[in-house]
Amino acid sequence: MRYVLAAVQRAGARTKLISGSSLQLPLYQPDNPERSDAARDLVAELALADGIILGSPGYHGSISGLVKNALDYAEDLRTDVRPYFSGRAVGCIATAGGWPGAVNTLGALRDIVHALRGWPTPLGAAINSAERVFDEDGICRVPRVAQMLDLIAGEVMSFARPLSGD
Repeated sequence: MRYVLAAVQRAGARTKLISGSSLQLPLYQPDNPERSDAARDLVAELALADGIILGSPGYHGSISGLVKNALDYAEDLRTDVRPYFSGRAVGCIATAGGWPGAVNTLGALRDIVHALRGWPTPLGAAINSAERVFDEDGICRVPRVAQMLDLIAGEVMSFARPLSGD
């Protein structure tokens, strides 16, 4: 995620990384209007975004529960001017300790983006984390992975620029 966000920043985008403890949200309850500060912040950032980069580790062949719960909060955008992920390009990145889990997780992310009315970028990244892809400084050691992540960043940016008027 940091690699792709750095690429879109270099292209002129404002970014916000929401990960880790920021995703430890209460279980989404559609009938309960109370939201934690973190959940309100997540929904507000999604509403502002012209492009989104989603990433998830593969857990048992699909996205993690933490990521799924966070995505469930997009339901709070159902009455927004741009409901859910409407009109947004969404880059999808999946990592797992093997190719089958990474590919399945990527497919699940793309399906969720479609369900949320977003447009998954033509290229998504399935990354086998069983291989050493990044070093301790976050430098990508696998040129093909770096190329994929740069392309995803470019696809999100090329779609988001016309929407934002830049």
